[in-house]
Amino acid sequence: MHDQPISFDTLRRLPKVLLHEHLDGGLSHRSLLRLLRSRGIEAPAADEAGLADWFTARAHAGSLVEYLKGFGLTVAAMAEPAAMQAVAYEAAKAAQENGCVLAEFRMAPLLLESDQVSAEAAVEALLAGLIRSPMPCGLILCAMRHEPSERSERVARLALRYRDDGVVGFDLAGPEAGFPPSLHAKALAIARDQGLPITLHAGEADVAERVLEAAALGATRIGHGVRLADWLGTPDGEAKLAQVREKHLHLELCPSSNVHTGAVPSLREHPIGRLWRAGVSLSYHTDNPLMSCTTMTAEAALLLEHQGLQLADLQAMAVQAAEHSFLPEADRAPVLAGLRSAQA
Repeated sequence: MHDQPISFDTLRRLPKVLLHEHLDGGLSHRSLLRLLRSRGIEAPAADEAGLADWFTARAHAGSLVEYLKGFGLTVAAMAEPAAMQAVAYEAAKAAQENGCVLAEFRMAPLLLESDQVSAEAAVEALLAGLIRSPMPCGLILCAMRHEPSERSERVARLALRYRDDGVVGFDLAGPEAGFPPSLHAKALAIARDQGLPITLHAGEADVAERVLEAAALGATRIGHGVRLADWLGTPDGEAKLAQVREKHLHLELCPSSNVHTGAVPSLREHPIGRLWRAGVSLSYHTDNPLMSCTTMTAEAALLLEHQGLQLADLQAMAVQAAEHSFLPEADRAPVLAGLRSAQA
């Protein structure tokens, strides 16, 4: 694809913007093993290498059920505030080591709630970890779309409570098919009416129309949205894609994860390149580095190898990601200036 191969180190140093990474999907093998042992929880392997093999097997099993098994381990490992803080800091550090200059992470706080730990304590611990990073970071709180609307409303109010402390947005995660965002219209209204930015998982495991539905409910960014490719080249679809562009929606695409969860058949068949060439605003992300055995640098390399994209495309995606970041203007402006300067 290139006259001269771009080295992995060059790609690692390429400035990047991370908008879509779940903290319970981002632990290192070493940290996960350490935290499981400290809590007396049996790990599926005895050492880091074995644990890496276990996650690799889950990633390539071609089964969403297998892929999701790792989250039971990570959420259990993160059950204490000290662990939550450590995981958040480690995620930010790993992102920065992979060239990220701005990052947003997300977590469903009610998954971390227990008799010993409140949702508020969980959010505060995650924020305490992110604030330790010298890189501008924000936290998006996720509600789980298959849970009752009362729970999503609670998460929206929780996000508003901590919006001045580092929480930058609200999201709906979890199984998409059968659980449209309209089921959580009240939670979305709570966030939207108070000006809290919204990004929703949509158009990944359900039809492309869910993307426009998410936008109608207040989303300005879309997690995944790969089904928009179904509209490419069809008269009705092109008209709907024009709406996506007119609404300035930004897609947070996660190539490796989309393959591992079965949303797309392969990296070569991933629609990111086609959507990019169709003028859709988008960027690439890790989703769950642990489960998908990836990093931002690895994702960049895969796009160059399998999608026919150039370094200039990756730079332009970083600019668009920064433009659509939910972080305060004071954090975004210098990052944007640096990214645009690097394009020249």
